[in-house]
Amino acid sequence: MSNGISKGAAKGAIVGVDVGGTFTDLFHYDEARGSFRTAKVPSNRGDEAVGFLAGLQSFGPVADLGSIVHGTTVGTNALLERKGAKVGLITTAGFRDVLEMRRRDRRQTWGLWGDFVPVVDRDMRLEVAERTLADGTIRTEIDPEEVRAAARKLAEQGAEALAIVFINAYANPANELAALEAAREVWPNANLECSSRILPEIREFERTSTTALNAYLQPVVGSYLAKLDNALAGEGFGGRFHIVQSNGGVMSTDTARRLPVRTALSGPAAGVIAAAAISKAAGFPNVITGDLGGTSFDVSLVVEGQTMLAAQTTIDFGLVVRTPMIEIITIGAGGGSIAGVDPGGMLQVGPESAGSRPGPVCYGQGNTRPTLTDANVLLGRINAERPIGGKLARLDVDSARTAIATHVAEPLGLDVMAAAEAVVRIANSKMAGAIRLVSIERGHDPAKFAAVPFGGGGALHVGALIKEVGLKAALVPRFPGVTSALGCVIADIRHDQVQTVNLPLAGIDAGSLDRRMVEEAMAARAVVESAGLSVERIDLVFELDMHYIGQTHTVAVPLPVSVENGTTGIDEATIRAAFERAYQASFSRLLPGVGAKIVNLRTAAIGRRPHFDLSALAPAAGTTVEGAYAGSRPVWFDGAWHETAVYNRLDLPVGAVIQGPAILEQPDATTVIDPDLSARVDGFGNVIVERSAR
Repeated sequence: MSNGISKGAAKGAIVGVDVGGTFTDLFHYDEARGSFRTAKVPSNRGDEAVGFLAGLQSFGPVADLGSIVHGTTVGTNALLERKGAKVGLITTAGFRDVLEMRRRDRRQTWGLWGDFVPVVDRDMRLEVAERTLADGTIRTEIDPEEVRAAARKLAEQGAEALAIVFINAYANPANELAALEAAREVWPNANLECSSRILPEIREFERTSTTALNAYLQPVVGSYLAKLDNALAGEGFGGRFHIVQSNGGVMSTDTARRLPVRTALSGPAAGVIAAAAISKAAGFPNVITGDLGGTSFDVSLVVEGQTMLAAQTTIDFGLVVRTPMIEIITIGAGGGSIAGVDPGGMLQVGPESAGSRPGPVCYGQGNTRPTLTDANVLLGRINAERPIGGKLARLDVDSARTAIATHVAEPLGLDVMAAAEAVVRIANSKMAGAIRLVSIERGHDPAKFAAVPFGGGGALHVGALIKEVGLKAALVPRFPGVTSALGCVIADIRHDQVQTVNLPLAGIDAGSLDRRMVEEAMAARAVVESAGLSVERIDLVFELDMHYIGQTHTVAVPLPVSVENGTTGIDEATIRAAFERAYQASFSRLLPGVGAKIVNLRTAAIGRRPHFDLSALAPAAGTTVEGAYAGSRPVWFDGAWHETAVYNRLDLPVGAVIQGPAILEQPDATTVIDPDLSARVDGFGNVIVERSAR
């Protein structure tokens, strides 16, 4: 709900930048004029600042830009590839192995052996004497010299970042904060933090894991952002530089350096935000987004125009992050996913990727193993004479053919075209499986949802997404290849906080809870205000984690209150009614006569960005289907060549109807319309793909 306060900042050119494994996508929006431009340049894996700057410079002098919002996969990749920093952990005596014990779960439930290795080695986890009780009483105060000695030892052993996690610090952070100050006196860098400043919430494993992973990412994300900052400074940029969070909001780079764990799904989250806005405006409030880039396929669910937020996410087995994130399923199926036959004679596509360097075989940069992109080129779905990204003059079809013949067709005894189609079908099957995970397996009927494929390769597979999963349609955004970059521009500024309160609902001191809620809200709001981006208003949102007494797991309980005149007006009856609504919605029943308990208070401050008029993306008046027609070429569908019409997609007028088979080409993506599908252009310039009526 709104707190009735509007904030403003000078309008200027804002650029959204999404750095992927293969391409860097940019969306330039002049807020004053309401005009936009797009760009797509190759990423430079290992030195992303090169592609980052090249893209910005395509719009003119970088110094003229007002602000830059960046969606990054640096944190995601560091976690998935286990390439974070060497971390030291100081914890309460007796709790050294919390990270290793987890929730006593196993990678394979019935296996005798596991291979989980925590991000902090055991010899890098040191204990100190301290004890805070669950009610916040301090039984044993810390000895600052013992903490300093532990910090010195960890630094000597090569730790690049330090995490401090004490048991029950959520109830009283005094010992942790004192230990943090003591460690700061001897720690050689700024990469240190304690759990009460990251996640002041009950449950020791989740708090330890989140704090340790934050430390694991601090040097990686910090050095990456410093490199970008230096590159921007060298160009004379004096505006604001922000980072997209995993919850779909935006934060300052200072916050990102301190809390890099909140960037774990930064890049994919930006795309979901844009896809949700585009589809809702187009009349499709229920969609499943699919971001197909060079390395991965990221899927998320949007219901009634709202993205799905999860309080906790498992990035990989044992790597648990408890901070609000948009729910995204990621699989290794991108345009650069390498295809090959395994020792058992099965065709596999991914998860290994050729990335941007060397890239697919058809890029001619030294790779000899075929990828999904090579298969699409050989099938005629990608125009070899007009590759996206602008770096290559043409794609090497003959080399792609040779690679598929050598690594797929010959081992399987297939014709090379059948082998290429098999590669695409395997990739389609993996994508369909990911979509089923977020829809059917969560009780949603896919026939009521439309797919929103984006990224450089999503629209190539739109037909398979509709037919294999049973979706009612697909909505291809006007600029699918830069959808995540657009999401960076339109994403709200958001800051989330959580605090464990552990209070029974019956007889609650509503006045005390109200003061705590207002205090949390003002702190969150201050973070949003400091971001410096123009916002129309700041909304303050409250949510409680609650359960019936005797239960373990909680339900999320949104509260219908906000801060007005320094108070929320919260009372026991309001909380009880909200809890019963949430519990009834989750379990279809209540437990009469059983008391309820409040576990956590969650507070979010959301700075609502100025409305972005998506109709600005629509085709210009006066365009015609005939004018967009660019000839035809043979394209392989279902075991045979089909002469297929080719259109310049951006020249198609509103209301145009295209019957498949057809190819819609544009600088940032290619859309394939299968023979049994048709496409129409809506008022926003989106392409709506549906089953053909004929």
